[in-house]
Amino acid sequence: MRLAMGGAAPHMLGDVYSGADMIRAAFTVFSILLALPAAAETRVPQSQAEISLGFAPLVKEAAPAVVNIYAKIIRQQQTSPFSDDPFFDQFFRGLTRPQPRVQNSLGSGVVLSADGIVVSNYHVVGMATEIRVVTTDRREYDAKVILADEASDLAILQLEGAEDLPSLDLRNSDGVEVGELALAIGNPFGVGQTVSSGIISGLARTSTADGQGFGYFLQTDAPINPGNSGGALIDVNGDLIGINTRILSRSGGSNGIGFAIPSNLVAEFVTQAREGAEEFKRPWAGMSGQPVDADLAESLGLPRPGGMVISDLHPASPFAAAGFKLGDVVTHVDGGDVNSPTEMVFRMSVAGMGGTADITRLRGEAEETVGVAMVPAPDDPPAAPRQLTDNAALPGLILARVNPAVISRLNLPLTSEGVVVTNPGKLGMRVGLKQGDILTAINGEAVTGLDEAVAGLKHSGRWFQLHVLRYNQRLDLRFKL
Repeated sequence: MRLAMGGAAPHMLGDVYSGADMIRAAFTVFSILLALPAAAETRVPQSQAEISLGFAPLVKEAAPAVVNIYAKIIRQQQTSPFSDDPFFDQFFRGLTRPQPRVQNSLGSGVVLSADGIVVSNYHVVGMATEIRVVTTDRREYDAKVILADEASDLAILQLEGAEDLPSLDLRNSDGVEVGELALAIGNPFGVGQTVSSGIISGLARTSTADGQGFGYFLQTDAPINPGNSGGALIDVNGDLIGINTRILSRSGGSNGIGFAIPSNLVAEFVTQAREGAEEFKRPWAGMSGQPVDADLAESLGLPRPGGMVISDLHPASPFAAAGFKLGDVVTHVDGGDVNSPTEMVFRMSVAGMGGTADITRLRGEAEETVGVAMVPAPDDPPAAPRQLTDNAALPGLILARVNPAVISRLNLPLTSEGVVVTNPGKLGMRVGLKQGDILTAINGEAVTGLDEAVAGLKHSGRWFQLHVLRYNQRLDLRFKL
């Protein structure tokens, strides 16, 4: 796609326009040429008409692929006449029946294929019971979520009966540079489709500095507001470089610090959705690490900070199988920089399942690139989940054997072993159990396996004492039947 905008060549302007016009036109051309990415085709605008158009040709072509999304979410909510009273509410909390409450969610989405594949945010549609998608030409479609992942805040939709829809192409987000022009397209505050412009102001943001950020983002100063979530962040060629997901703001309005999920991760989501995946699958690293700062670089004898040092490694990890050791520093995955555990997760997610990824490591002063298998965490030995029946002390409680697959799914410490709570059930929640708790003893008897745990939780008395590990912290839970 070629973008026509800016001003005519100065020698063409001298006979017609004033000196001020010439200066403004020349400044426009200079600014655009500086901001355009190296890979994009550039040219000097040829007429005053092109100056007047600005981004209009680009928006006219890209905007029809950005849609409005209306989602309905039904949540079960506890209601109490004392819910607004801080004193009495503590006595009645949990004693009232939950009532269904309908919440309406408004957001945006981006069409990625003519047959109705749309990408949006998980927080817009992930829990929705009804989804309605409206295009810029006012066509309406029912939609269903075919793949969603809360951790990545991405969801892939399929529009029912859609065909010949305008769509956007995905650009390799690793080629995006700070300073590039960018446009954000979405439906802020429900006022209708809106376009805002800015630049890419940061790369590789692994948090959003508000205490809730998780992931790997592009940062832009193009204004993003509520309702823009799931909308498009495009470059000057009209290609999608990111999905707008959140802002950094204390007031709820845009302060020029917005974040977008890079298009490379979106591409992997689309691939898995088309393959029929029921949940997004990430390769398992089976290791933990920390960023290499200046102090750590000096202690490791590295010439400069950068990369992620391996601090823990599971014996079943594919990295262990490839010869990685504690103290190795991972610097790149398939040529992409790695400077934190979050960035490592992103790079491996983009690499996708199956095959191998080229991992660059530093061991002392020696640098080496090693192929590592991109595989899921093994379910070995089998987790063999067991649900307690009505004759148990905590009916509905689900226990499983800890293995790499369980460690990965529940985000447990790599050293975890034994029997873990995968679902506490209603009674389990009341006594204080949480998903991920590892049972170590029941009424003073050590838990060595699933059979012992199930037997220990049978009705054998009125009082129970459970010893659990919760992220390596020991807790004692006592309850009466």
